[in-house]
Amino acid sequence: MIVGIPEEIKNNESRVGMTSVQVFELVKNSHIVYVQSDAGEGSGFLIRIINRQVP
Repeated sequence: MIVGIPEEIKNNESRVGMTSVQVFELVKNSHIVYVQSDAGEGSGFLIRIINRQVP
């Protein structure tokens, strides 16, 4: 499965579709996750993804 996590575009919007832990679990289970830069910034959940393979 391929999942995309966009940055919110509405003013004063602070939700994020997924946390870093959830992204890690998807990738660990062989899914592909694309995260838009700054997604989650307004919610306090900064998602920082480094290009790497999860064992």
